[in-house]
Amino acid sequence: MSKSTKPTQREMAILRILWKLGPASVRQVHEALNRQKEGKKVGYTTALKFMQVMHEKGLLNRELDGVSHIYTPTISEQENADQVLNNLVKTAFRGSSSKLVMQLLGKHRTSKDELREIRNFLDRLEEE
Repeated sequence: MSKSTKPTQREMAILRILWKLGPASVRQVHEALNRQKEGKKVGYTTALKFMQVMHEKGLLNRELDGVSHIYTPTISEQENADQVLNNLVKTAFRGSSSKLVMQLLGKHRTSKDELREIRNFLDRLEEE
């Protein structure tokens, strides 16, 4: 996926399904989309068109398996999260990861266990 390609909400839903299922056909993705509670039902041809466009945008790889195409994401879920986070730090926090962390911890409820994990992580970073 190119750095300028940002998946839409529907494309992210499809990517999440493929990250969970692994390689899958349009039918499998279509069925998974319609099992989700949020949003309205999606037609098969709509799912097909989305996945074709995602392939053209470089978001999905496509392999022929008999008469069906099997799709896989071009990047992992972690790589996607890294790209989104890097973009967020650059654009919303002017490159400051400390501002991001302070904003996040100041605005969202964080459990004692999560705070302990964060402290342990920071301790490990300081040791490196």
